[in-house]
Amino acid sequence: MAAMEQAEIQSLLPHRYPFLLVDRIKELEPDRRIVGIKNVTVNEPFFQGHFPGRPVMPGVLIIEAMAQVGGVLAFKSAAPTCKPVVYLTGIDGAKFRKPVVPGDQLRFEVDVLKKRPPFWKMQAKAFVDDELVCEAEVTAMVTEEKSARSE
Repeated sequence: MAAMEQAEIQSLLPHRYPFLLVDRIKELEPDRRIVGIKNVTVNEPFFQGHFPGRPVMPGVLIIEAMAQVGGVLAFKSAAPTCKPVVYLTGIDGAKFRKPVVPGDQLRFEVDVLKKRPPFWKMQAKAFVDDELVCEAEVTAMVTEEKSARSE
């Protein structure tokens, strides 16, 4: 499937600035695999406190970005008649191998390991250039959006 730009990503994910951590989708094979991009810039709000004078992207935000890329995969894999909601339910085996700093471009490669509705288990890896900087198994639950209750 062709690349996805910011407008389409925002039409799928509920996240917004400063918590939308996916800039572009480069590849997508529904139910199988996705590749996403996050450009890390010095003006990210988290760098003010993590760490002043030595900015490092927090590992938990790298994991969140991987989960968001996996969420795009789940949304694009869903039947067109339903409006899915994706919840992160687990993170296993997370390893951080190298700091991510301003100027880096993170490339996320997420592969489906197992899909047994409503649960998805995915292997997620984050790279800067060709160097692995983070990896984890991410589990998510995909459900249909419930309509708001009227009172």
